[in-house]
Amino acid sequence: MALPTSVRIREVGPRDGIQSEKAEVSTADKVKLIDALSDTGLRLIEAVSFVSPKAIPNMADSRQVWEAITKREGIVYSALVPNRKGAEIAAEVGVDSMQVFIAASDGYNLRNVKKTVEESIADVAEVAEVARSSAIPLEGTISTAFGCPYDGDIAPERVVEVTRWMSELGIRTISYGDTTGMGTPRRVREVIEALRSDTPEVELNMHFHDTRGTGLANVLTALELGVDYFDASIGGMGGSPYADGATGNIATEDLVHMLEDMGISTGVDLGALLEAARVAQSFIRGPLPSKVLKAGPRNH
Repeated sequence: MALPTSVRIREVGPRDGIQSEKAEVSTADKVKLIDALSDTGLRLIEAVSFVSPKAIPNMADSRQVWEAITKREGIVYSALVPNRKGAEIAAEVGVDSMQVFIAASDGYNLRNVKKTVEESIADVAEVAEVARSSAIPLEGTISTAFGCPYDGDIAPERVVEVTRWMSELGIRTISYGDTTGMGTPRRVREVIEALRSDTPEVELNMHFHDTRGTGLANVLTALELGVDYFDASIGGMGGSPYADGATGNIATEDLVHMLEDMGISTGVDLGALLEAARVAQSFIRGPLPSKVLKAGPRNH
């Protein structure tokens, strides 16, 4: 099978990783991490999220973080936004790109934003309107695409349905989140094949968690199906504040280590990435789950 010769990696640790920390992370530490990630060769960094500070306390200083980071030429620094208010703040501060999110399951969506999935489409439409009027690129995220901790298995047809709703709003790049690590290679294959068949106009990004140890296996399955765009989190930080046990995004350094050994170019310097992971470990409570951070590269 022909695998992609290169992939794009969007680093989500500064947002997805830090938002899940129970301890407060200082603005200075967030800035230090983002600046370290900017030195690795990564070209896509999800830096902040403009959400309710009551809901996600560790994102309360996103405006200050955005203003303090050193923005490097050639790097797209993006912000996650839930609604028009968040999108307007993102547009005001001048983010390079926005992401708007929704779940595939009502159970998770209700706990996340207190609305059903269909009710949340109105918020997505308002974000799309703000992004369009501000000429800021917009991508979508669909959580619980491979299973929901509240509703159980999610049919691929449901993921396709929500994808259609987003696509009809002009959102043509969508990330599919394995929010609590329920995805397996079989389920990843079923979802990707359904999306390719029914919504071929949509560019796919995969956002896998390693909660149950299937993260990189899921990446390999997606690669075999031609996906070349992935999310990852430095050190394997993160999870979901709305689902118990939702630990462990795939670690960016683990992903880069595997891909480069497969001959798939990432454009990322693994040594610099490990330095950034050490920055994250310096302020994250408890050991990070990254394998390569613990063991080192295979040829070190």
